[in-house]
Amino acid sequence: MDMKAVSAIQRFTDARSASAIQSYQQARPATEPMPEEPTMIEAASKVAVDFAQTLAEGEETAKASMIGDADPHALVQALAQTELAVEAAVTVRNKVVEAYQEILRMPV
Repeated sequence: MDMKAVSAIQRFTDARSASAIQSYQQARPATEPMPEEPTMIEAASKVAVDFAQTLAEGEETAKASMIGDADPHALVQALAQTELAVEAAVTVRNKVVEAYQEILRMPV
């Protein structure tokens, strides 16, 4: 056999094995167990912890800025993150109150 034929056969087998690998990778997720989704209580507690952590980080940055240890840009960024977190919490609270009022208006 000449070298061209050998290299052509090697390319064919490499392409075939690559195709088999890709097929396996596509079929593999179907055989793996689905990760458990967090419950509503777990998700809400994670959000509450993240919210409290954001507020605490903003407060620490503000304290550090007052004594001159923090960069002014870090203070502005921390305040913006805190503002965004509070706005999101207020929006969620408003939606919950609105849903509760809708439930109260339902005829029994």
